[in-house]
Amino acid sequence: MSNPIQPPLRGQCLCGGVKYQVDAIEPRMAHCHCSMCRKFHGAAFATFGEAKSASFHWLEGEDLLKSYRAENGTVRRFCANCGSSLTFAPPKDTGEYVEFTLGTLVDDPKLNPDAHIFVGSKAGWDHICDQLPQYEAGRGSQQLD
Repeated sequence: MSNPIQPPLRGQCLCGGVKYQVDAIEPRMAHCHCSMCRKFHGAAFATFGEAKSASFHWLEGEDLLKSYRAENGTVRRFCANCGSSLTFAPPKDTGEYVEFTLGTLVDDPKLNPDAHIFVGSKAGWDHICDQLPQYEAGRGSQQLD
């Protein structure tokens, strides 16, 4: 179920060369603790939102986007100028949704993440201090206590 946000939300990379707009964010938002997200973002986890493809629009700088395809088939897109991580696609992406990094939003989405995923591979020094559900891997995997 979509959660329309008015007016549309704006986002951009660090240098401002790539800009996008999201008309509606889906309610599933998660902190991903997998080792690839940690390495790609240089942080304990990465936080992603999700929008239907028809609700996500590149406004400027789409030609600046570069892609990195990992061995597992995931694709991460980032700005070629500043390196900001912008989107993520799973190995068997259908194109129905765009997963984007919440940290690149300019506007407050007025929504909060609802889960921690891939907690089974989180950094040992990362201590989760909230009450959100935690999953061993993706949302369909074992929920941890």
